[in-house]
Amino acid sequence: MAAEIQKDRLNFIEEIIERDQELHRNNGRVHTRFPPEPNGYLHIGHAKSICLNFGIADKYQGLCNLRFDDTNPEKEDIEYVESIQEDIRWLGFDWQDRLYYASDYFSEIYELAVRLVQEGLAYVDDQSAEEISEGRGTPTQPGKESAYRDRSIKENLTLLNKMKAGQFQEGSKVLRAKIDMASPNMHLRDPIMYRIRHTSHHRTGDQWCIYPTYDWAHGQSDALEEITHSLCTLEFEVHRPLYEWFIEKLELFPSKQYEFARLNIGYTIISKRKLLRLVQESVVAGWDDPRMPTLSGLRRRGYTPESIRNFCERIGVARRDGVIDMALLEFSIREDLNVRAPRRFGILEPLKVVITNYPDDKEEWLPAINNPEDPQAGTREIPFTNELYIERNDFMEDPPGKFFRLGPDREVRLKYGYIIKCDDYHKDPETGEVTTLFCTYDPQTKSGSDTSGKKVKGTLGWVSTKHSLDAEIRLYDRLFLDEDPGGHEGTDFTEFLNPHSLQIVKGKVECNFEDVQPFDFFQFERQGYFNIDPDSQPESLVFNRTVTLRDNWGKLQPKK
Repeated sequence: MAAEIQKDRLNFIEEIIERDQELHRNNGRVHTRFPPEPNGYLHIGHAKSICLNFGIADKYQGLCNLRFDDTNPEKEDIEYVESIQEDIRWLGFDWQDRLYYASDYFSEIYELAVRLVQEGLAYVDDQSAEEISEGRGTPTQPGKESAYRDRSIKENLTLLNKMKAGQFQEGSKVLRAKIDMASPNMHLRDPIMYRIRHTSHHRTGDQWCIYPTYDWAHGQSDALEEITHSLCTLEFEVHRPLYEWFIEKLELFPSKQYEFARLNIGYTIISKRKLLRLVQESVVAGWDDPRMPTLSGLRRRGYTPESIRNFCERIGVARRDGVIDMALLEFSIREDLNVRAPRRFGILEPLKVVITNYPDDKEEWLPAINNPEDPQAGTREIPFTNELYIERNDFMEDPPGKFFRLGPDREVRLKYGYIIKCDDYHKDPETGEVTTLFCTYDPQTKSGSDTSGKKVKGTLGWVSTKHSLDAEIRLYDRLFLDEDPGGHEGTDFTEFLNPHSLQIVKGKVECNFEDVQPFDFFQFERQGYFNIDPDSQPESLVFNRTVTLRDNWGKLQPKK
């Protein structure tokens, strides 16, 4: 099996797996897991881990579990459990019948804790959280042993049983592993295994009033599921010796942890705590706000699962953290939608054009290409009438020399239509804004059968005023103006919010939007890629801008 994989394209985790298979470790099995905590929505950083864990299992004909590490009932909710499952399925992965929860193992994990107490390797500590934290010392100074560290095994078992029975108040006692208060690894300085929480759990209800810490439950859950390759991000590297200590002392299945670099993207944040704050403070409209880096937000904005999987494949799997340019993610969605998105005309800021020599009662239905990148996409027909809308910025009263669009006495081609010439224009006397252009068309210049010999440099998008549809168009941009909004010590990350991350315009779109569904995507020619928002109704279309046609972020930056 391993010989079929191309050696020159292996990442370091694949190299480890191939070496394990050559040595016939784990009987050649590959079994991974994706272990989210159900305390928030998944974000783009999780997508990398999902693609890696499920992708590795698929590549080596192994298995991948979905396991919720639900050990903190105060922050967890069934809403998050359901959203996480939806996001993983949307990305294209399936855990089949292997859906697990850390809470499935609460009884087994508790019995394992009892074993450690019986072997003198765990004890009940009465110190407060502040005293325990202070007693751990610093990375350069050893910690101080608790006065309760040498309690007898019998007393520890009695106290632990009473903790489980709910006979103590929250914060009055914890169970700690007895390891080494002088260890240079702070995680080995008698870590907490259980704490008292008189809080209902979303799955176990009030069955438990003590809950295992993440560090205690995580490694034991991996071992109980016989995970062969436990893939974690680099911040868990210092936790690995603790997981291995527990597994060694309890003689459990030797699940091995390997760390890879987490995904950090410029101009965004992926801290669930900070994302939750954006939601709670109504900075954004919710977890699925299209400006959020959550998978539900990216989906609503118009990102496709294919584009995200391609992005994760493109950035690869590294051993060291780094920052990925947001432009690479945007490139991935452009690359995907360019070959798949049907083309349509959408006008964001309509400017009326009256073609004075075209009959009022005449209509022509002109063929337009649905997608030049897809020969199978065919054509559609768009109506041409004597009154049209073009984009306001496609006209200038006094255009510079390199402006090839419309101006007084200038000619342009209307795409799929005719060449027109601007003869006159009207302005609002109060605002001075141009309201209407008066143009003439050349009947000999019809697209596809032009006999005029005329050459023009500009080609414009347009829609018929009579047949166009009203549309609310939401122009989304990056949520932050700083590449690392969370990396400035002493400055709150919200100081770097982009005040122009959402602009809503009332636009006009062509009539070819029958039977559209939420999340259907299109390219508005010369504008960008857009998708149908779930707020959309047949009589009131709502579009989200997914991304512009080109990476023009630098040009969009406000001048300082």
